[in-house]
Amino acid sequence: MTPFIGEFIGTALIIILGDGVVANVILNKTKGNNGGLIAITFGWAIAVFVGVFVSASSSGAHLNPAVTIALAYAGKFSWANVPAYLLAQFAGAASGAVIVWLAYKNHFDETKDGDVKLGVFCTAPAIRNSVNNLITEIIGTFVLVFGVLFITAPSSSLGSLDALPVALIVLGIGLSLGGPTGYAINPARDLAPRIMHFILPIKNKRDSDWSYSWVPVLGPIAGGLLAAIIFHLVAA
Repeated sequence: MTPFIGEFIGTALIIILGDGVVANVILNKTKGNNGGLIAITFGWAIAVFVGVFVSASSSGAHLNPAVTIALAYAGKFSWANVPAYLLAQFAGAASGAVIVWLAYKNHFDETKDGDVKLGVFCTAPAIRNSVNNLITEIIGTFVLVFGVLFITAPSSSLGSLDALPVALIVLGIGLSLGGPTGYAINPARDLAPRIMHFILPIKNKRDSDWSYSWVPVLGPIAGGLLAAIIFHLVAA
């Protein structure tokens, strides 16, 4: 696979399995209805494991604009390749969201609550406070990218098994820091499915909560850059 295709497929798989586990837990009349936060966090960790494992050899498995930008800032990735990677990530996330909607369409139809339907596609804060929500996303993404930067160091690389520690980091973030905002920690993961929610003919849907949409974009980018800066200071 080319790097672009690797990023596209890897990000699509993350959303198919990640948004898929959310749909299974929160939509009406599914086999996994009311499975709870633990099911969702484990599902997202497995989603990341699969996405990273599949795309690692072709693209390096960034699968996240915050990771791509942070790696470029840290000198581990060419800035010239950043636009293509971001395009692949957003396109993959959008495609994955459509696939989840197709898989769960009957259950979307059976679910009356518009907030629940939106929750399959994107994050929303438990307590809406833009400053605190932004800080939470910065912290969560800092942990993710800081860990990724150490994993990608030559002395630490496990080859394709790098997918496992990344998945465990995401699991830890979800369990420990996921409560306030739902831990987007990835602009493509949140914004692209949110756009699909806006576009798709979902029965009785609500608005796509655009007033909050900037938080899970700006927060992860800021957190990733902060991680790159601190990594440069401590690992130099």
